[in-house]
Amino acid sequence: MLASYTERPASSEYAPFYAGYVGHVPPGDLIGLLETQIEDTLGLLSGLSEDEAGYRYAPDKWSIKQVVGHLIEAERIFVYRALAFSRNETKPLPGYAQNDYVEAANFDEQAWSDLLDEWRVVRKATVCFFRSLNPAMMERAGIANGVGFTVRALACIIAGHERHHVSVLRARYGLDSA
Repeated sequence: MLASYTERPASSEYAPFYAGYVGHVPPGDLIGLLETQIEDTLGLLSGLSEDEAGYRYAPDKWSIKQVVGHLIEAERIFVYRALAFSRNETKPLPGYAQNDYVEAANFDEQAWSDLLDEWRVVRKATVCFFRSLNPAMMERAGIANGVGFTVRALACIIAGHERHHVSVLRARYGLDSA
């Protein structure tokens, strides 16, 4: 059982596309970061009204609600991959088209408070899952979307993916943590 985990993945443990997300993750306790992101991100978002959460900075861009919905869905997918690989799954897993998923979802119709609650619960489940693994499980690998990933890379990608989108929310949507 992992109380903390500090080893970062090598670039050979994930697709080059994910290097930016991995690069967003500072050195230190990865599981602790996943946990602290809960309150940090909710602190940024929880003060928004229902109308503010529907904001798009351009007509063809996702609303804030859709960004949070995407974070929820992507995290579920990455954790499923980590679960499968940690259990020695040998069959390749499919990819997913994030824009198609967001378009097919009804995030803008959902209550903002429900989306925030769902994100909190999904992230808490993510933290519990990664804490349940031992170091050998974190090193296991598998194929998703035609690319090899280790479990530790997926944990790092989850944290970096969230940090990436929080950066976008601050820069493009005008949110700050004050």
